[in-house]
Amino acid sequence: MTVDDISQTQIDQIPTDFQAFVDKRSRRFGQRKRRGLKLFKRPGTLPSPDHILDFAHGYYDADPVAEAFVQNAYIEGNSSHGRAMLDQALAHGIESVPDAPASMLRLFEEFEVDPPWVDHNLVERGASLFRRCGPAVFSFLGVATLLAYTENPIVQPLSMTGKYAGDAALNRFMETARFWIDVSEPGGTRPGAPGRATAMRVRIMHVFLRQRITRHPQWDLAAWGKPINQAEATITLLSGGFGAGLGMHKLGYRSTTADTEAMMHFWRYVGHLMGVQPRWYPKDLREAGQLMTLYFAKRAFGAGEDGRELIESYPRAFTPKRGTGPRKAIRDHVNYRIQLGYTRYFLPGRFYRSYDMPTPWPWALLPPLQIPINLTIDLLAHRSARIARLQDRFARWRRNTWFRNEMGDRDAHFKAAETLRR
Repeated sequence: MTVDDISQTQIDQIPTDFQAFVDKRSRRFGQRKRRGLKLFKRPGTLPSPDHILDFAHGYYDADPVAEAFVQNAYIEGNSSHGRAMLDQALAHGIESVPDAPASMLRLFEEFEVDPPWVDHNLVERGASLFRRCGPAVFSFLGVATLLAYTENPIVQPLSMTGKYAGDAALNRFMETARFWIDVSEPGGTRPGAPGRATAMRVRIMHVFLRQRITRHPQWDLAAWGKPINQAEATITLLSGGFGAGLGMHKLGYRSTTADTEAMMHFWRYVGHLMGVQPRWYPKDLREAGQLMTLYFAKRAFGAGEDGRELIESYPRAFTPKRGTGPRKAIRDHVNYRIQLGYTRYFLPGRFYRSYDMPTPWPWALLPPLQIPINLTIDLLAHRSARIARLQDRFARWRRNTWFRNEMGDRDAHFKAAETLRR
C-alpha cells in the first residue's frame, strides 16, 4: 500500500497492527461484531466500541489544513517566502500578510477562532497546575514516553530522523521541553504569546516530517497508519494532562479530579492549536483512563532494535560532557543522577531491567525523598493564594534555570530534519 492508496474518502481504515489486537480480543471472548468491531468483555475497562473505532481510524487522520498551506506556500511556492509569511502572521496577525494565499487564511482561521468547547479560565488553571511541578514533570513525560517505544507508529518517525537517538537525544528532548515551557507560561496560549507561536511552528514542522516519512520505503502505511497521526497525538496530549496528574501524584503533588481535568483541558487546547482535532477526546478521568488502557493493551511490540535504541539513549543523553567549566560540570553531574533516579522511579522495574540501562542506585531514592516537602507545599498552596503564587514563581524559575543549564545560549528552532538518517 502506498500513500496514494489512502484517499480522503477512505477514512475508516484500521491499521493492521491495531486490527490484530481487535481480532485477538474478539476470538478470546467470542462476541459479535458491531460496525465491524467485536465487542469486549468488561466494557468499563475500555472505551465504548464506537470510541475505539474513532481512535483506531485516527491513525489515518492527519492535518489537511496545515498540509494544504505547506503544499501551497512552501512546496509549490517559494519556501523562504512561505516561512516569512508565517513569521509575519505569527508576530502581527494574518491581516498583516497582504498576499496570504487562501490555504493560509484557512489555516489561521482555524488557529485564531476558538473552538466552542474551550474555557480559557480552565486553560490557565490547567497550565498553572502543570508548571507548578517545575522540571520534574518534564522528566516524567520523557520517561513515560519510553513505554511507548515498543511501537512502530511512534518509534519509526523518531528513529528515521535520528533526533531521539544517540547524541542527538538531549537536544531534541530540550526542544520539546522548551515547547512545554512556552505553552504553559501564564497566558502562553493567548494571541501574541510565544507559546502560541511555538505551537504553530511545531505544527508546520510535523507536516514536513509526515510528508517525508510517509513516502519512505520502510514506512508501513497499512500496519501503522500515517506518521504523526491524530491517534498518537491524542495520547501525547493525554500524557501531559491525565498522565502528568497521576505521575506527579507519586512525587507528592496532590491534584484533585478537577485539577487533573483542568490539565487535560489545557492540553486539549494546546493540541487544537497544533492541529490535533481527533474524532473523540476523553471528557473526564474515566474516559481518559479507558483510552490509556486501550493504548497499552493494543501494543504490538514490533519496534524491536529501533525502539531499544531510543529507550537506551534517553538516560545516557544526560551524561555530563567533557570540557565544561567546574560549576556547570557539577550541575551536570547532579542533573544526570537526578534523571537516572526519575527514570528508574517512573518505569516499571521489569521494563527497566529489560534494557541496557545505567545503574540507578542510590539515585532512584531521590524522587520519593521529595514527597514530604512537595506534599506540604502543595497542600498549603491549595489553601493559600499567596503560597500558590510563591510556588508558581519558584517553579517557573527552576524550569528556566534547568533549561539554560542544559542549553546555554542555544534555543529551540523547531525545524524538521532536512534528511532522514536511513
